Amino acid sequence: MVAYGDALELQKQFVEQRKTGEIPDQLLLLEHPPVITLGVRTRNDRSHVVATPETLEEAGVEIFESGRGGDVTYHGPGQLVGYPILDLRPDRCDVHRYVRDLEEVLIRAVAEFGIVSHRLPGLTGTWVGNEKLAAIGVRVARWVTSHGFALNVSTNLAHFGLIIPCGITDKGVTSMDILSRGSIGITDVEAAVAEAFCAVFDRQFFEPAQAGAPMPNC
Repeated sequence: MVAYGDALELQKQFVEQRKTGEIPDQLLLLEHPPVITLGVRTRNDRSHVVATPETLEEAGVEIFESGRGGDVTYHGPGQLVGYPILDLRPDRCDVHRYVRDLEEVLIRAVAEFGIVSHRLPGLTGTWVGNEKLAAIGVRVARWVTSHGFALNVSTNLAHFGLIIPCGITDKGVTSMDILSRGSIGITDVEAAVAEAFCAVFDRQFFEPAQAGAPMPNC
Protein backbone atom coordinates (compact mmCIF):
# COMPACT_ATOMS: atom_id res chain seq x y z
CA MET A 1 0.00 0.00 0.00
CA VAL A 2 1.68 3.22 -1.19
CA ALA A 3 0.27 6.76 -1.01
CA TYR A 4 -0.36 8.12 -4.50
CA GLY A 5 1.89 11.16 -4.03
CA ASP A 6 4.76 8.94 -2.87
CA ALA A 7 4.28 6.69 -5.92
CA LEU A 8 4.43 9.73 -8.23
CA GLU A 9 7.74 10.82 -6.71
CA LEU A 10 9.14 7.29 -6.95
CA GLN A 11 8.18 7.11 -10.62
CA LYS A 12 9.83 10.46 -11.35
CA GLN A 13 13.01 9.25 -9.67
CA PHE A 14 13.04 5.96 -11.57
CA VAL A 15 12.25 7.65 -14.91
CA GLU A 16 15.26 9.96 -14.59
CA GLN A 17 17.49 7.05 -13.54
CA ARG A 18 16.24 4.97 -16.47
CA LYS A 19 16.90 7.80 -18.94
CA THR A 20 20.53 7.98 -17.81
CA GLY A 21 20.95 4.19 -17.74
CA GLU A 22 21.51 4.05 -13.97
CA ILE A 23 18.85 1.35 -13.55
CA PRO A 24 17.32 -1.34 -15.79
CA ASP A 25 13.63 -1.48 -16.65
CA GLN A 26 11.31 -1.59 -13.64
CA LEU A 27 7.76 -2.80 -12.94
CA LEU A 28 6.17 -1.37 -9.79
CA LEU A 29 3.17 -3.38 -8.53
CA LEU A 30 1.27 -1.85 -5.63
CA GLU A 31 -2.03 -0.65 -4.17
CA HIS A 32 -3.13 2.87 -3.28
CA PRO A 33 -5.31 4.24 -0.49
CA PRO A 34 -8.56 5.68 -1.96
CA VAL A 35 -7.69 8.40 -4.49
CA ILE A 36 -9.15 10.00 -7.61
CA THR A 37 -6.57 10.86 -10.27
CA LEU A 38 -6.99 13.34 -13.10
CA GLY A 39 -5.36 12.81 -16.51
CA VAL A 40 -4.21 15.54 -18.87
CA ARG A 41 -7.66 15.72 -20.47
CA THR A 42 -9.18 16.88 -17.17
CA ARG A 43 -6.35 19.03 -15.84
CA ASN A 44 -8.55 22.14 -15.77
CA ASP A 45 -11.95 20.43 -15.78
CA ARG A 46 -13.35 18.44 -12.86
CA SER A 47 -16.81 17.92 -14.34
CA HIS A 48 -16.23 14.14 -14.38
CA VAL A 49 -15.79 14.20 -10.58
CA VAL A 50 -19.45 14.09 -9.58
CA ALA A 51 -19.00 13.88 -5.80
CA THR A 52 -18.83 17.06 -3.75
CA PRO A 53 -15.65 17.96 -1.86
CA GLU A 54 -17.54 17.23 1.36
CA THR A 55 -18.51 13.73 0.15
CA LEU A 56 -14.91 13.00 -0.86
CA GLU A 57 -13.63 14.17 2.51
CA GLU A 58 -16.14 12.01 4.36
CA ALA A 59 -15.14 8.99 2.23
CA GLY A 60 -11.43 9.68 2.79
CA VAL A 61 -10.77 10.03 -0.95
CA GLU A 62 -8.02 12.39 -2.17
CA ILE A 63 -7.69 14.01 -5.61
CA PHE A 64 -4.43 14.25 -7.56
CA GLU A 65 -3.43 15.64 -10.95
CA SER A 66 -1.40 12.73 -12.27
CA GLY A 67 0.29 13.94 -15.47
CA ARG A 68 -0.67 10.76 -17.31
CA GLY A 69 -2.80 10.50 -20.41
CA GLY A 70 -6.52 9.94 -20.26
CA ASP A 71 -9.38 11.18 -18.12
CA VAL A 72 -10.40 10.65 -14.49
CA THR A 73 -10.10 7.33 -12.67
CA TYR A 74 -10.18 5.86 -9.17
CA HIS A 75 -7.58 3.85 -7.26
CA GLY A 76 -8.11 2.09 -3.97
CA PRO A 77 -7.42 -1.01 -1.89
CA GLY A 78 -8.03 -4.27 -3.71
CA GLN A 79 -6.89 -2.81 -7.02
CA LEU A 80 -3.54 -3.92 -8.43
CA VAL A 81 -1.77 -0.91 -9.91
CA GLY A 82 1.19 -1.39 -12.24
CA TYR A 83 3.73 1.28 -13.18
CA PRO A 84 6.20 0.04 -15.82
CA ILE A 85 9.32 2.18 -16.14
CA LEU A 86 10.57 0.93 -19.51
CA ASP A 87 12.91 2.27 -22.15
CA LEU A 88 11.02 1.43 -25.34
CA ARG A 89 14.08 1.94 -27.52
CA PRO A 90 15.17 0.65 -29.92
CA ASP A 91 12.38 -1.54 -31.27
CA ARG A 92 9.20 -0.58 -29.38
CA CYS A 93 8.96 3.15 -30.11
CA ASP A 94 5.22 3.08 -30.76
CA VAL A 95 2.86 4.35 -28.05
CA HIS A 96 -0.19 2.64 -29.54
CA ARG A 97 1.64 -0.68 -29.61
CA TYR A 98 2.75 -0.13 -26.02
CA VAL A 99 -0.84 0.36 -24.84
CA ARG A 100 -2.00 -2.70 -26.80
CA ASP A 101 0.82 -4.70 -25.19
CA LEU A 102 -0.30 -3.64 -21.71
CA GLU A 103 -3.81 -4.77 -22.58
CA GLU A 104 -2.40 -8.11 -23.71
CA VAL A 105 -0.59 -8.51 -20.38
CA LEU A 106 -3.84 -8.00 -18.49
CA ILE A 107 -5.88 -10.25 -20.78
CA ARG A 108 -3.38 -13.08 -20.26
CA ALA A 109 -3.10 -12.51 -16.51
CA VAL A 110 -6.82 -12.68 -15.73
CA ALA A 111 -7.21 -15.69 -18.03
CA GLU A 112 -5.18 -17.61 -15.44
CA PHE A 113 -8.19 -17.21 -13.13
CA GLY A 114 -10.74 -18.31 -15.72
CA ILE A 115 -11.77 -14.77 -16.71
CA VAL A 116 -12.10 -14.01 -20.42
CA SER A 117 -11.56 -10.30 -21.09
CA HIS A 118 -11.15 -8.37 -24.32
CA ARG A 119 -10.55 -4.99 -25.92
CA LEU A 120 -13.28 -2.63 -27.10
CA PRO A 121 -12.72 -0.75 -30.39
CA GLY A 122 -11.86 2.89 -29.82
CA LEU A 123 -11.32 2.49 -26.07
CA THR A 124 -8.33 1.54 -23.92
CA GLY A 125 -8.23 -0.97 -21.09
CA THR A 126 -9.62 -4.46 -20.82
CA TRP A 127 -13.30 -5.29 -20.65
CA VAL A 128 -15.77 -8.06 -19.89
CA GLY A 129 -18.84 -7.26 -21.93
CA ASN A 130 -19.40 -3.52 -21.51
CA GLU A 131 -17.80 -3.36 -18.08
CA LYS A 132 -14.21 -2.24 -17.59
CA LEU A 133 -12.00 -4.61 -15.63
CA ALA A 134 -8.72 -2.70 -16.03
CA ALA A 135 -7.91 0.90 -16.90
CA ILE A 136 -4.78 2.13 -18.68
CA GLY A 137 -3.24 5.61 -18.68
CA VAL A 138 0.40 6.15 -19.59
CA ARG A 139 3.04 8.80 -20.00
CA VAL A 140 6.01 8.44 -22.37
CA ALA A 141 8.93 10.89 -22.27
CA ARG A 142 11.99 10.33 -24.48
CA TRP A 143 10.61 6.81 -24.95
CA VAL A 144 10.75 6.04 -21.23
CA THR A 145 7.34 5.07 -19.82
CA SER A 146 5.60 5.83 -16.54
CA HIS A 147 2.12 5.45 -15.05
CA GLY A 148 0.43 2.33 -16.44
CA PHE A 149 -2.58 0.22 -15.50
CA ALA A 150 -5.07 -0.49 -12.71
CA LEU A 151 -6.70 -3.92 -12.45
CA ASN A 152 -9.78 -4.31 -10.25
CA VAL A 153 -9.30 -7.43 -8.13
CA SER A 154 -11.46 -6.86 -5.04
CA THR A 155 -11.92 -3.11 -5.36
CA ASN A 156 -14.81 -1.27 -3.70
CA LEU A 157 -16.66 -0.51 -6.94
CA ALA A 158 -19.04 1.88 -5.15
CA HIS A 159 -16.24 4.45 -5.14
CA PHE A 160 -16.39 4.59 -8.94
CA GLY A 161 -19.76 6.26 -8.39
CA LEU A 162 -17.84 9.33 -7.20
CA ILE A 163 -16.69 9.93 -10.79
CA ILE A 164 -17.54 9.29 -14.41
CA PRO A 165 -14.77 6.70 -14.97
CA CYS A 166 -12.53 7.73 -17.88
CA GLY A 167 -15.31 10.12 -18.90
CA ILE A 168 -17.34 7.22 -20.34
CA THR A 169 -21.03 7.46 -19.48
CA ASP A 170 -22.45 4.32 -21.11
CA LYS A 171 -20.15 1.63 -19.68
CA GLY A 172 -19.74 0.06 -16.26
CA VAL A 173 -16.93 -1.31 -14.12
CA THR A 174 -16.35 -4.76 -12.68
CA SER A 175 -13.79 -6.70 -10.67
CA MET A 176 -12.16 -10.12 -10.69
CA ASP A 177 -13.93 -11.07 -7.47
CA ILE A 178 -17.34 -10.31 -8.97
CA LEU A 179 -16.58 -12.16 -12.19
CA SER A 180 -15.21 -15.22 -10.39
CA ARG A 181 -17.92 -15.14 -7.70
CA GLY A 182 -15.24 -15.71 -5.13
CA SER A 183 -12.23 -14.15 -3.46
CA ILE A 184 -8.98 -13.91 -5.40
CA GLY A 185 -5.76 -13.07 -3.57
CA ILE A 186 -4.10 -9.95 -4.90
CA THR A 187 -0.63 -11.49 -4.46
CA ASP A 188 -1.69 -14.34 -6.77
CA VAL A 189 -2.82 -11.78 -9.34
CA GLU A 190 0.46 -9.91 -8.91
CA ALA A 191 2.42 -13.03 -9.80
CA ALA A 192 0.20 -13.71 -12.85
CA VAL A 193 0.63 -10.13 -14.08
CA ALA A 194 4.40 -10.32 -13.62
CA GLU A 195 4.58 -13.57 -15.57
CA ALA A 196 2.43 -12.22 -18.41
CA PHE A 197 4.52 -9.05 -18.47
CA CYS A 198 7.68 -11.12 -18.88
CA ALA A 199 6.16 -12.97 -21.83
CA VAL A 200 4.69 -9.97 -23.67
CA PHE A 201 7.64 -7.61 -23.20
CA ASP A 202 10.36 -10.27 -23.45
CA ARG A 203 11.82 -9.35 -20.06
CA GLN A 204 13.29 -11.31 -17.16
CA PHE A 205 12.43 -10.50 -13.55
CA PHE A 206 15.06 -10.26 -10.86
CA GLU A 207 14.42 -10.49 -7.12
CA PRO A 208 12.58 -7.31 -6.01
CA ALA A 209 14.22 -5.00 -3.50
CA GLN A 210 11.45 -5.63 -0.95
CA ALA A 211 10.33 -9.18 -0.34
CA GLY A 212 6.73 -9.93 -1.30
CA ALA A 213 5.05 -12.49 -3.48
CA PRO A 214 7.49 -14.70 -5.37
CA MET A 215 8.28 -13.30 -8.80
CA PRO A 216 8.59 -15.68 -11.75
CA ASN A 217 11.82 -16.16 -13.65
CA CYS A 218 10.98 -15.59 -17.31
